[in-house]
Amino acid sequence: MKLTLKIWRQKNRDEKGKFVSYSVNNVNPEMSMLECLDVLNEDLIQRGEEPVAFEHDCREGICGSCGFMINGHAHGPQTATTACQLTMRHFKDGDQLTLEPWRAAAFPLVKDLVVDRRAFDRIIAAGGYISVSTGNAPDGNAIPVPKGIADRAMDAATCIGCGACVAACPNASASLFTGAKISHLGLLPQGKPEQDRRALNMVAQMSEEPFGGCTNIGQCTESCPKEIPLEVIANMNRDYRVATLRKRDDLIQVITPVTTWSSDSKS
Repeated sequence: MKLTLKIWRQKNRDEKGKFVSYSVNNVNPEMSMLECLDVLNEDLIQRGEEPVAFEHDCREGICGSCGFMINGHAHGPQTATTACQLTMRHFKDGDQLTLEPWRAAAFPLVKDLVVDRRAFDRIIAAGGYISVSTGNAPDGNAIPVPKGIADRAMDAATCIGCGACVAACPNASASLFTGAKISHLGLLPQGKPEQDRRALNMVAQMSEEPFGGCTNIGQCTESCPKEIPLEVIANMNRDYRVATLRKRDDLIQVITPVTTWSSDSKS
């Protein structure tokens, strides 16, 4: 196969970027998209040119670091597939592919196809964990969990934090990611004690980052390589509102003065 790769090249976030077209010959249809970029970079290095910067780690669709836009689609046109799993057989000989980084204010560009996704890390650090000390690892069957709850929690837990949901959303919202991280812990008994604190803190941190608001368009779940359901956003909104009401009620109880009447009080 012979392909033309139209790639966004930008040295850093302070300099202007532009699309540059490259011809890649002898592309094996069984190559992944990242392997195709490896072949291109080898050729660029041999010619004394700057290789294309792109992020990757596992190359097995489980780390989420490889994401970028391919022909306007997050991770490419194949559903439930990361860029590292996308093989070139899904394209035709002579095709032109446009590759560009995630476009979102919360993901500032580092170089070429690489963006800074530490905003996700800060959301996780705000409460995406269980902090109670458990000592030794408990037996897996010590706490019974209904299968329906376990399935929903596992569906949410498959989120790999790649950022495709943000890149695909017209508002650049992080609601699907945050909802998934809140849901997979909040649905399980082990996460219940910190459910309110988790929802309040993670939503607050998401709001501090330059993400947009959710308007339930649904493009996030359509582009998610793990097909995280929109249900997790509803779970997040419910947990946040319940936690807000409980916090308000607790505050009212603290500040409301208590009047004591004696039995011999006179009017």
